[in-house]
Amino acid sequence: MNIKDIEKLALLARIELSEEEKQKMVKEMDSILVFIDQIQKADVDITEREAGDVRNIMREDGEPHESGIYTEDILKEAPKTRDNYVEVKKIL
Repeated sequence: MNIKDIEKLALLARIELSEEEKQKMVKEMDSILVFIDQIQKADVDITEREAGDVRNIMREDGEPHESGIYTEDILKEAPKTRDNYVEVKKIL
């Protein structure tokens, strides 16, 4: 990474950097990129035994019932309705 790259990043981020800050950013970004390169080269071949038996214990999302199946029953029981909605007293 060079000064021009840092200047472009600063422009995109809409921040102003002094020459000293630009030099410091070049060094910091280079060390970050070296670290990322080391991570990418790491051998991460994990067997199932090492990772454990990972499984999803949550239920699958889905429709619990057909849409609108209880609408008529709810409207019958409501004290006041209008246009297929339950009408309630205004609270604000």
